[in-house]
Amino acid sequence: MSTGIDAGSVQIRVQGDGVKVIDAQFVSQRPQVARVLKGRQADAAATLLPLLFSLCARAQGAAARLAVAAARGEESAPRLDPDIVREVMREHLWRWLLDLPALFGMAALRDQFLMAVRALEAGHGEALQKLLAAPEIIRLIESIRALDQPVLQASVLLQMNSAQASLEEWPQLGEALCRTPTWRGQAAETGAYARRTGDTAPICGAFASRWLARLAELETWALSAQQPGAAGTASAVPVAPGIGRALVETARGLLMHEVVLEDDRVAEYSIVAPTEWNFHPLGPLSGWLIGKPCADEATLRGFVAHAVAALDPCVSWELALEPVQPPS
Repeated sequence: MSTGIDAGSVQIRVQGDGVKVIDAQFVSQRPQVARVLKGRQADAAATLLPLLFSLCARAQGAAARLAVAAARGEESAPRLDPDIVREVMREHLWRWLLDLPALFGMAALRDQFLMAVRALEAGHGEALQKLLAAPEIIRLIESIRALDQPVLQASVLLQMNSAQASLEEWPQLGEALCRTPTWRGQAAETGAYARRTGDTAPICGAFASRWLARLAELETWALSAQQPGAAGTASAVPVAPGIGRALVETARGLLMHEVVLEDDRVAEYSIVAPTEWNFHPLGPLSGWLIGKPCADEATLRGFVAHAVAALDPCVSWELALEPVQPPS
């Protein structure tokens, strides 16, 4: 099926003066979901929506179904959804075993990834624990800790445990919130690091803390120690008659869906995705980049790659390095 929808991207524009970075701007271009779903019958729209996303499709699908049910008056208390939990853990494994080695010029750990996924699907926590303690993982941990990275700074970590509680913060999910979301007037970070309230912070830098938070979530799953509020938690609440909202904690952070139904057809559909939180213009990435030496373009590009990977966008990203224009 052709939906004619753009997958989106994060555009990063960095400007330097030849010595250091003096400005950094980010634009997240997201799929225009409302355009595709508007006018569709509610259940058909909920079935279609996960097909529009290449990542976190189960989380997107669950959010859509829960939002539609909430619009019909059905509330769902926060609970761990096993399908979403497994999806989150697979995403974490992909990042650690396939993507992270490439950032250090190492070979992807494909065999370990396949074994880890089999352990995950079978529910074999002990087998996953052994894989996570392997020498290859220890080497990656040492590499990420030794990386040139910013000193960890205090940041606002988004904490929102239920769709019901979200109504107090955001009475509705408008276009502005979907584009550049804020929590209590501030840019906030979401994801594994926020869910763990920054508990990896005292022992490492800004990039390593985010990577180690993902690893900690894998270890928690392996120990069967997850609780509602952790990765894979889903909830929903009726906002008003015909309007429903769902929240899901995905691999990259808090996902919010809100649907407005008229005659059981989609009149409006809003999504606030984790990437909009984590790549907010006032989020951590700007602070990491501004002031960074830029005389060596290759070194700067490598730094940006690690910075972006630490925040893990759910779409592709592009970097444009621009010199300062001389005064006219």
